[in-house]
Amino acid sequence: MQSSVVSVIIPAYNEEKTIATIIEETTNTMDILGMAYEIIVVDDGSIDHTREIASRHNVTVVSNGKNQGKGYALRKGFQHAQGDIIVTIDADGSHNPKEIPDLINPLFNGTDIVAGSRFLGQEKDHTSKLHIVGNYLINMTIMILTRKKITDSQTGLRAFKKDFLQKTNFASYGYEIETEITVKGLKNGFAFQEIPISCKRRKYNVSNLRILSDGFKILKTILTSAARNNY
Repeated sequence: MQSSVVSVIIPAYNEEKTIATIIEETTNTMDILGMAYEIIVVDDGSIDHTREIASRHNVTVVSNGKNQGKGYALRKGFQHAQGDIIVTIDADGSHNPKEIPDLINPLFNGTDIVAGSRFLGQEKDHTSKLHIVGNYLINMTIMILTRKKITDSQTGLRAFKKDFLQKTNFASYGYEIETEITVKGLKNGFAFQEIPISCKRRKYNVSNLRILSDGFKILKTILTSAARNNY
């Protein structure tokens, strides 16, 4: 994999105030890393200038036409990705693109999926107490079903080998995509590793995560994805 191409996928919905910064910082990071790469921005039907701003940069911009959900956006990004390594990063400015190399490195040492954990040695003031509790309950449910410890099942900053995508089918449309990636990776024998990452509160807009409805979808996804040999 030493000559691998990296595909960085950025799902975005109404992130006109942060998308340029994320693209620029990701580009700078990948240039310094020295690996061949592509950046794919998937505009999930934004009604602001997200798509227009992204198009000014040297990236591939894919549009869903209308708002379909983060899972749908990521799955479309996966379809367009040409790389042997796939990286996902949120467009809201909460993640630091400079940490992408830290996620990629373990993939050269036998790991298939690397998840950036916001709760490994990090202060938890970057998210609300309600989200912390919700994430904890989701993590516990996953651990019960997979018997593997997870600290951040809902992270949006990940890296994994394309082989994982080729062997796994995803069906999620919304935020439950994070859970589906986590559980199917753990349950189906892929080498999974978490590493600590930094995380900032989003400065603009509010999260589109709906605690009750999305929480129910996430729980349903855990149970479905944890089924034996459910690829």
